[in-house]
Amino acid sequence: MIPERKQLGILAVVGIAIIGCTFAVHLYNPKLFPRVLGDFSPTAAAALFFAVGYMLLNYLQTRGWFLVYKAPNRQGLLFAAGFAALFGIVAIPMDMLIVFPSDINVPLPDALLFYPLVGLFAEVAFHLLPLALVLSALSFILKDTDSNKYLWIGILAVATIEPLYQTAWMVSLDRYAAWAVVYDAAHVFAINLAQLIAFRRYDFVSMVALRFIYYLFWHIGWGHFRLYLLF
Repeated sequence: MIPERKQLGILAVVGIAIIGCTFAVHLYNPKLFPRVLGDFSPTAAAALFFAVGYMLLNYLQTRGWFLVYKAPNRQGLLFAAGFAALFGIVAIPMDMLIVFPSDINVPLPDALLFYPLVGLFAEVAFHLLPLALVLSALSFILKDTDSNKYLWIGILAVATIEPLYQTAWMVSLDRYAAWAVVYDAAHVFAINLAQLIAFRRYDFVSMVALRFIYYLFWHIGWGHFRLYLLF
């Protein structure tokens, strides 16, 4: 088992890399981030998201609920890559039927440096913060209960947050059929559940790897070509 301090050091390296990617793409294309961050500095946003995520992950690891990295972790990374590829491949033909808006994608090469910040925000907002809040509440309410039981209750609850957000977004557009909204919610729920299972069974690195590999298929690879094929 890697010592806790070294695990958080690994996390710090990942965070610094994401902040560096954000800074680089903002210098290259300063018009890229204002549509999602307004006048807020993207580099400052990356640093803020990382700081909050670092504290939350430290808390979750200290409670013994999750790990940052468990070596060797070939199984975790294979799990992440396999499910990310599956979800990414399924998303492409479904997008050709549903046709999601063009502004959900950023073309290459900007996408390679843009989506690490998006992924960092998603992990903090949809996973780390809700897990810390939900599991703390459950551990307080169910004091004498085996933590493995309420951990899975918390995981199932947290897995619904991003699908609910996605559903609200699609409904607000008022342009998609009910089946498309239901499919998208189920697809996003499956991704979140797979991520959280990877987090619990393996580590944070596996969970993040699943999202980023999925982004390579959906937002970056297919996302680049769909802008020319569908619009």
